[in-house]
Amino acid sequence: MLAIKKLNNNAVLCRDGQGRDVIAMGRGVGFGGDFPRELPLSKIEHTFYDIDPKGQDVMRDLPSDIVMFAAKVMDIVANELPYDLSTNATLFMADHLSFAVARAQKGVRIAMPLAYEVRETYPKEYKAAQFIVMRLEKELGERLPKDEIASIAMNLVNARVVEAVKATAEPTKQFDDMLEDVIEILESDFRIIVDRDSFDFTRFATHLRYLFKRIQAGESLNSANMQMYKNFREEFPQLAECVKHIGSYCRETWDATLSEEEELYLMIHLNRIISKKGL
Repeated sequence: MLAIKKLNNNAVLCRDGQGRDVIAMGRGVGFGGDFPRELPLSKIEHTFYDIDPKGQDVMRDLPSDIVMFAAKVMDIVANELPYDLSTNATLFMADHLSFAVARAQKGVRIAMPLAYEVRETYPKEYKAAQFIVMRLEKELGERLPKDEIASIAMNLVNARVVEAVKATAEPTKQFDDMLEDVIEILESDFRIIVDRDSFDFTRFATHLRYLFKRIQAGESLNSANMQMYKNFREEFPQLAECVKHIGSYCRETWDATLSEEEELYLMIHLNRIISKKGL
């Protein structure tokens, strides 16, 4: 495999025999020598396809042991869930665990008031999250607070692949306009500037892309999350009000009504963005 760029000491950007870009990880694969150069397959411990430049930047800054751990456990978790996970699911998990470990090491604890609802609504994801927390302590010696289990479970929920709406072409400009309008609503409601180059923004943009496709196709997400939706609104009233404004925008601009399920997912994604702002 041809290594063309060093990301860090244990990760390099490569090009495989079919001309596809792939991130290869292994102990010391980034050490020594100029690029491009041939990388023996025997030195590669894990590969990641379909990682965009922003994802590559995130991987460059993540601890290699966390990324390798996430890759291993996500291979197992993926077989336990009744749906496909995003190609970036491992990177999402590594990013999440990296922050969780950093918080735990500093003694910072983030309460998850909806932990019971998460466990009841998403039992498979909660069980998988328990497994991840257990393996993290056993393999890396990092012990996370119990509240992190629910948070990791929601990370898995957010990483699931929503079946894309069939369409011959996506109206890119319309989507870009929708994304920018929604972010402007968030910035106005919370009086913040959203970092449009951040990994969290990329994750939210991906979620909004699927929402836009469903709006265009006249489809909607619906499930039995009514209690969780109600509790989330009660715990985060300002966030719920912001999503209400986004819902009004969708009705006025796209003649589409968001289901409670859609509003719930919007609140979860937006909460991750504003939580990084300390709000």
